[in-house]
Amino acid sequence: MRFLLSKIKRLFNFITGRGGTLSFLDIFISFQKILELNNRILELMAEMGDKLSGDYIFDKQYIKSACEKMSDLVYKLIYNLDAISPHKYSSLYDVFNKINSEIQHELEGKVIIPESDYTMPYDLVNRDFSDIVGGKNANLAEIRNFLNIRTPDGFAITTKAFQYYMDSNNLWEEIGPVYNKWRGGKISTEDASRQIQAMIKNGIIPSDLKKEIKNAIKKLQPSESKGTLYLALRSSAWGEDSEYTFAGQFLSLLNEPADNIFNSYKLILASIYSPNAMEYRLNKGYSEYEIIMAVGCQVMIDASISGVMYTFDPTNPENDDIIISSTWGLGAPVVSGTSSSDQFIISRDPPHETKGITIVRKSRKLTIKPAGGIETLPVEEELQTKASLTNNQIKELVEVGLLIERYFKKPQDIEFSYDQMGNLFILQARQLNIGTHVGKLIYNLPSKLKDTPILFSGKGSVAQKGIGIGKVFLVKTEEDLEHFPEGSILVAKHTSPRFAKVIRKANAIITDIGSPTGHMATIAREFRVPTIVNTGIATKALKDGQEITVDAEQNIIYEGKVKELCYYEFSEEPFEETYEYRLLRRILKKISPLNLLDPMGKDFNPNHCRTFHDITRFIHEKAVEEIIHLSYYENSKRKYNPMRLDLPIPLDLILIDLGDGLESNTGVSKIKPKQVLSIPMRALIEGISSPGAWCTEPMSVDLKSFMSSITRTFHSSIATPKYIGQNLAILSRNYVNMNLRLGYHFNMIDSYVSDNLND
Repeated sequence: MRFLLSKIKRLFNFITGRGGTLSFLDIFISFQKILELNNRILELMAEMGDKLSGDYIFDKQYIKSACEKMSDLVYKLIYNLDAISPHKYSSLYDVFNKINSEIQHELEGKVIIPESDYTMPYDLVNRDFSDIVGGKNANLAEIRNFLNIRTPDGFAITTKAFQYYMDSNNLWEEIGPVYNKWRGGKISTEDASRQIQAMIKNGIIPSDLKKEIKNAIKKLQPSESKGTLYLALRSSAWGEDSEYTFAGQFLSLLNEPADNIFNSYKLILASIYSPNAMEYRLNKGYSEYEIIMAVGCQVMIDASISGVMYTFDPTNPENDDIIISSTWGLGAPVVSGTSSSDQFIISRDPPHETKGITIVRKSRKLTIKPAGGIETLPVEEELQTKASLTNNQIKELVEVGLLIERYFKKPQDIEFSYDQMGNLFILQARQLNIGTHVGKLIYNLPSKLKDTPILFSGKGSVAQKGIGIGKVFLVKTEEDLEHFPEGSILVAKHTSPRFAKVIRKANAIITDIGSPTGHMATIAREFRVPTIVNTGIATKALKDGQEITVDAEQNIIYEGKVKELCYYEFSEEPFEETYEYRLLRRILKKISPLNLLDPMGKDFNPNHCRTFHDITRFIHEKAVEEIIHLSYYENSKRKYNPMRLDLPIPLDLILIDLGDGLESNTGVSKIKPKQVLSIPMRALIEGISSPGAWCTEPMSVDLKSFMSSITRTFHSSIATPKYIGQNLAILSRNYVNMNLRLGYHFNMIDSYVSDNLND
């Protein structure tokens, strides 16, 4: 830390030295350096993100060297912004240091638990909070809040609370020796599990943690309700219900009185060290630092019917079916497989015909006890051989299941219940792995593709591989994003970081213009949305509402739905089971996510930068803003020789050359268009000098238009008499920043020409 502060101090001395303010030319050089660093950072983000695709082999040394390189580039980016605007954004160093410190802790094997409250209501949770509330809670809250599908009311006791409980009871220090004996083969798994679970169960919950949990329960129970609140308490560990299911290895408690929540909480935490869970983590290469547990606290549903739905048949995938198993009462016997249940086989294709029904005798059911807990009771005789689901309920389940599958872009294993009033509740949703059956699904793919019309292929660059099927939705304005339909293909002229608003809804993204290392491409990789950029023709070749298949593996756009291609996406990816993969994914959460989307928003400031991508985006925007602002004032210093452009049209324009923008002509006050070397300036001159481009006829004007233009088009930085009426262009070989006052309109043009689209 002392070294870093010393480095920053020397940096400030360098910037403010040499007699004070740097010349505009020096500042412009720093600006160009910022553009270069911005591109290198985005390219490195893209490279690191690509490593998670499964197409590359990497080790911990790669992760370490990539992080060092990323840290160095981001630090230099802040350095160069300070050259443009000394001390103005110095708080970026604090933000940088915090993020970099967390990355270093991860590299050292010390998992960083995000700062948060000890509890968090489901209404405030989404998948971005998976590190805070665990995978199971995050998935359920996402279904509730983004798909508006009914789930039980509830809250999460966060991973921060878990850390607090473990630290306050010195449990890591006590567990360590026992765990090491087990790893060394000196004691059995059962003995180690029994000792460690006892330590956790005997711990004391800190008073402030107790208080926050009590407040969360109080908010969960309406003030007008009377009696005891009963809860379903479920584990929600890191990685649970994502690429690792941990199915059945952690404890769930049903119909627990809210008054018993503290004892129940400790029991669930202790289940982290059940024998099965310990062996599972050992086989998967988990370190003990990766054992992080949140707990879901949900209002208990008094279920009349419960069951499990697979949105894809994992045993016979070629049939393209949905499988639903259901029974009377609670669904635990169906989930555990300890009792028979009705089975319904439904076609995945509309109108979702029923292809098979198996009704079994259901003589017993699991139900809630009035005073808490659960019990098994006999089923009424007339219901024992009756189908547990009606046709309408099956239809509802299929529609909800496919909606969840489209949203998460993977087949789903979904637990559900209908309450006594007939309301459907989704209790859990996790990815369904069918990787071993992929061969059956794609054996006839070559013949299928041979007969499928291709709309275009080989255009542009693939930013994120994958397959996406859906209807085209053309995005022409930012307002269009407010109406983006779930499961559509986003097609736009340009890439934009603002697509992050709908990226979870999009099955794929295609643009005419854009870079595979731009901000939007980085977001697409983060969410694994198949993306092809810079096609040049997408908005012309594709029509709104047209159903297409985007093959971002081979860079081909097919007409219609090629569902066989989607089966590639359904395969399990074994590389995700490695420690290196999990480490890189955690680190990228501190590098790649982009939270600063709107430069005009109130949150667009250093204090809201959460990742290196946020810092990069912020500096890129502020660097452009600063260079434009500074260009207005540079002319008053007279350090350069301003020259008037000699044009055959009535445009009084002053040019200031930063270098290589004009032919050297010392002492001349006027310059001819042919002496302009600046590429964007030459293009502009040719355009406005074209026959018919310049109108000299008098134009009528009304007072409303005149006053509107005065209030809307005048830039605050030139609103002094000194600059009113002056047309000024600051230029170099690749750059021009021009301010034109034509009539009562003020126009600004800022252009930078480069082979790199990100510039």
